[in-house]
Amino acid sequence: MHCEPKLIHRLKRMQGQMQGILTMMEHQQSCGDLLMQLKAIRENIDKTMTIIATTNLQQLLDHKTKDDPAVVEALDLIIKSL
Repeated sequence: MHCEPKLIHRLKRMQGQMQGILTMMEHQQSCGDLLMQLKAIRENIDKTMTIIATTNLQQLLDHKTKDDPAVVEALDLIIKSL
């Protein structure tokens, strides 16, 4: 699968968020703050997984079908649903 730079940037941002959580733990931040940050990362991971799955599906579709407005709309709905 071809990885777009936006996807790599998204993963690097999550990596930075994880490092931030470790720093928060070292500074004994509140449990609520930690859980809020972990939830944000989990949502980001779910979104990334959806993007990877839909990108893979787009790459498998032939060029005619891939550009079909109905297919594009269906894939966008999958991404936006998470």
